[in-house]
Amino acid sequence: MSRNKPEVPESEAQLDKLKWEVAEELHLDDDIQEKGFANMTTHDVGKIGGTMVKKMIEYAEEQMKNGADITD
Repeated sequence: MSRNKPEVPESEAQLDKLKWEVAEELHLDDDIQEKGFANMTTHDVGKIGGTMVKKMIEYAEEQMKNGADITD
C-alpha cells in the first residue's frame, strides 16, 4: 500500500484487494504487474484512487440505506 495507513489497520487487506479489482476494471493491472505502482503515472494512480473512493462511498450509502450504522 501507500505510506498512508488506514484508520482501521484490519482493513488494509480489503483495501489492497479493492485496489487490484479497480486496476483490473480499468485494464491497468498488467501495467502495474510490469512496472509496479511506484512507476505508474500520476494520472493512472489517480484513476485507481478516485474509483476506489467512488466505490467506498457507494458502499457506505448502501449500508446507510439499509439502516446500518457505519460509524462503528
